[in-house]
Amino acid sequence: MNRRVFLGTMAAPLVRVRRVTTVTGGMGSAGHPILDTVGPVVAGARHVRLHGGRIEEVASWMAYESLPWPDFRSPLIPEGNDADTMDFIFLTAAINFAFTDFENHVVFKTTYRGREYFDSDAMMACLKRAYEEGAPILAGGFLRELTREALARLFAGSTTIPMLDERLAIFHEVGGALEKSHQGRFHRFIASSPRKLYAEEGGLLDRLTAAFPSFGDESRYRGARVRFEKRAQLLLWQLHARFRDGGFFALEDPEKLTIFADYIVPVALRLLGILSYSPELEWRIQERILVPRASEEEIEIRASSIWACHLLTSAINERRPRERRVIEPVIDGRLWTHYHETHWPHHLTITTAY
Repeated sequence: MNRRVFLGTMAAPLVRVRRVTTVTGGMGSAGHPILDTVGPVVAGARHVRLHGGRIEEVASWMAYESLPWPDFRSPLIPEGNDADTMDFIFLTAAINFAFTDFENHVVFKTTYRGREYFDSDAMMACLKRAYEEGAPILAGGFLRELTREALARLFAGSTTIPMLDERLAIFHEVGGALEKSHQGRFHRFIASSPRKLYAEEGGLLDRLTAAFPSFGDESRYRGARVRFEKRAQLLLWQLHARFRDGGFFALEDPEKLTIFADYIVPVALRLLGILSYSPELEWRIQERILVPRASEEEIEIRASSIWACHLLTSAINERRPRERRVIEPVIDGRLWTHYHETHWPHHLTITTAY
């Protein structure tokens, strides 16, 4: 393919944060622990540009889609016991990263009940298979004592699951924390926690990342702290969406969730013309050259994705009746499901954050 085609979108001028806020009707971020850190990154970005006019154009048609809330019910998630369901979702969220080999670009696959699954679904299928076979995978003691060999057998598939050692370390960490303070099960941690993401005395998000440090997700950008909290936020969104109607768990402030900055949402925003990249960054992505973790390029991609979807959600809600307004994770789901299987390359970063 002609690389000049990839670079054509850089012609539009950089839209600074103040300009974008005006364009979209001013969905403020003051006092939000994540948005307040990503806004300055977008304002000073050198490698990623955000095009406010495109936000308005996309909102002008996306606002009229159904945009349903998910409930995260799946053949790959146990049903019939809310505690097990919650703990299983936690387990999958703990290792929800990197399912494509960074060198040969082969996607992890496995077969479960006669059907082939790939990517994160393959990871979930492996865990569901182990659960059904009676392995106590939801117990902290089991996770803490897992060996590398046992984990490799658990994740039997078309190839070795990427970053096996990192997944093992995370299982050891969360298993030890569960055994030490929560009688070995995650739902007991939730039962003892506040239902607000953010609170002066310590909200659920901060409590989660403190109890299980591997969920922490932040970087330093030109000396300033930037928070993303992808896996932690995604976990709490999954739990809220799954249990909110049944009373087992619900967040009091789900509207404060941002999107979940990963590989796929930036692709969607890039193809919709909301984001564009510098020629050098576009070339790296198209050539599948690694974008280092915590580099300016990687931070700008993720921060711009969060900010763009924050503004896109606001622009969409301005066009919808009050009773049909959506929150940012719903827009994340809309973009992720439509672009997850696209052949357009995404950036590659070796990380456990996403």
